[in-house]
Order: sequence, then C-alpha cells, then structure tokens
Amino acid sequence: MYKELVPYAKAWSWQKTIVDERKAHIERDEDVADTLIVLQHQPVYTLGTGSSEENILFDVKNSPFELYRTERGGEVTYHGPGQLVMYPIINLRYHKMDLHWYLRSLEEVIIRVLSSSFSMEASRIDGLTGVWVGGRKLAAIGIRVSQWVTYHGLALNVTTDLSPFQQIVPCGIHDRQVGSIKGLLREHSHSNSRGTENYQDIDDVQLIDITHKSLVKEFCEVFQVDLQCKPSPLLIS
Repeated sequence: MYKELVPYAKAWSWQKTIVDERKAHIERDEDVADTLIVLQHQPVYTLGTGSSEENILFDVKNSPFELYRTERGGEVTYHGPGQLVMYPIINLRYHKMDLHWYLRSLEEVIIRVLSSSFSMEASRIDGLTGVWVGGRKLAAIGIRVSQWVTYHGLALNVTTDLSPFQQIVPCGIHDRQVGSIKGLLREHSHSNSRGTENYQDIDDVQLIDITHKSLVKEFCEVFQVDLQCKPSPLLIS
C-alpha cells in the first residue's frame, strides 16, 4: 500500500490485530509468516511511551494534525505524504532475540537504500537511533516488541514536506535538522556527486517507486527473508 495515504489509527489497529494473532499462534506452538506493511500516512504527529510534551511546540489541545501517544519507543515525530513508513511484524525468535541488533538492522536497511539507489553516504550517530546524511536525519525508527514479536518500525523521508517538523523537536534532538531524499538530491544536482545526476528529472511518484523497491529489496537481504505479496483480508477490508 506504499502509494496509499492510510490514516494512522487504521494502520496502528492493523498492527495490533496481527500481533495478537501472531502471539495466539505462538501460544499454540504454531506459527505463521512474518508481515511487512509499507505505506504513507495522512499528516499526523505521534509520541512514544516516554515522549515529553516539552518537545511539542504547539498547544496539544489545538494540534494542527491528529496527535497520538503510542506504545512504541522514541520521542515525538511527524508522518505524512511523501514519507515511506515500514512496519515489520516479525518473530525475532527466528532471527535474533536482541533488540539492539534489531534496531541496528533496521538502520542498515536504510543505509543500504540510500547508498545503493542514491549514492548517498548515510551513517548512524552513537547514542542515537536513526539514519543521517551529513547533519540531517532522513529516517526515524521507533519499535515495540511483545513476546519477541515486533511492530511499529521505520519512517524514511522521500519527498516529504518537512515544514511540519518545525512544530516539534523531532525525536527530541535539538541540534540536528531533518532532511529528505528529494531535498538532498536537489541540493547536489549541480555537483559532481556520483549518481545524483540520474535523478534530476524524475518526479515525486517515480522517486517514491524507486525508494519503495529498494526498501523492500534491502529489507529482504538484511533479514534474509523472501517476500510474497499476498494481501491480508484484514488490510483490504
């Protein structure tokens, strides 16, 4: 559903339903395939379990967009059109029962996407979760794990309007800016940066398509899984 704008509450409900079903199978010593949901959200602000409202720069009673406090980790962030959100619902028992490893693996997916598809040198920052290019954060990660089943996930700014981030302190980090793939490609379009010249004339839809394809490919490689596109009755109801 990566081309669709899905209300946050609906996607959140899907995840919790799938997680509950997955845990019920585990309790019966059964299991089912992992699930990977990729979509865009209608404009929304979300907070993690320990988020401080001090990082919200508007009156929470008069929020410019819907505002949700969720059970994921991390601080306040923004989701909206042009941002690809990936929700992996996977049983870490079949991967590695290590939350640090899982977070670093999600970061690795994004780092590979930015390198392989856009020739961008992305990196981690010690002590922080997410992915940066230069001093700009392109991807945020916030997860929840219940009985070793993951949900929530990552959000990568592709063609996102970044102005809503000015209404918050994104992820509670005061001294770093957010960025997008489109914005960085535009900045480097007249430079000699390897590969960026190939993206000067593509539109937003094509940029989303390229990024989505790369995200799914790199996720499968990092987590060593095969993907079968099989819409769930839950998601199409």
